[in-house]
Amino acid sequence: MPAPRDTRRHAGGPRDSAFADRRGGPDRRAGQRPDAERPRNAERADEPALPDDLKPNELDRSARAELKTLSKENADEVARHLVMASRLIDSDVQLAHRHALAAGRRAGRIAIVRESVAITAYAVGDFALALRELRTFRRISGSDDQIGLMVDSERGMGRPERALELGRTVDRAVLPVAAQVSLSIAMSGARLDLGDPAAALDELDRAPRDDARLYPWSPELYFAYAAVHEDLGHAGEAAAFAQRATRAGELLDSLGDEQDSVDVTVEELPPEPDPEPGSEAAPATEQDRANEG
Repeated sequence: MPAPRDTRRHAGGPRDSAFADRRGGPDRRAGQRPDAERPRNAERADEPALPDDLKPNELDRSARAELKTLSKENADEVARHLVMASRLIDSDVQLAHRHALAAGRRAGRIAIVRESVAITAYAVGDFALALRELRTFRRISGSDDQIGLMVDSERGMGRPERALELGRTVDRAVLPVAAQVSLSIAMSGARLDLGDPAAALDELDRAPRDDARLYPWSPELYFAYAAVHEDLGHAGEAAAFAQRATRAGELLDSLGDEQDSVDVTVEELPPEPDPEPGSEAAPATEQDRANEG
């Protein structure tokens, strides 16, 4: 069974978009004490170099607001490391992680910093560190927005049953849409880990899905459907969803910097095939899920 790093079966898409959203998404409340900083020599140990022309204000305003309890000098350095981590997450994940860790050494009680360390740790496959950092982020911020990544980190540690148990601790209805999708994908992956593709499909069907508009998480959701249908033996549906995922990614990549979603017509995406014979099972009830979990 593929590990969560397989982008068809994990929350990696929402992970990447979540990282970007923390540069431009909703504010989080930071519960840190004022100016929680380490000595300068400790801060700078093993810190990766920063470009001279990199400005702290390249970090989104909402994220910079979380750094206001730090001294200006330290806040500027933390901001620069966070910007570099987000820039490098897709091209040099190891270096991105080093930048996030450098920010963590300087500002370990800041929610955005712990979240960034968690995301880069997940990206390099250190699922234990990712889970620890996400728990701390959750405690500091009071937010469940990264619950999907927490569930997937449990999967990465080979604990699908615990992943499902963790996912059931939150009320999906109160989560932001992106977090609902991320959680559904991660829960679906845990069901696949346990050899139950029918339940995995049911988990995906619980995700908000709008085929008339594409969002940053749309390709990942379509790829997840493709993986589940493949495991169910539905070759036609698997291929169609994979094509949809690829085309959705192309359309989203063509957008400008100021746009992150786009309306689409039926002609712009490969059509979803009719269900193959025997592929339409009755949706699982909450009792069914409880028995399965």
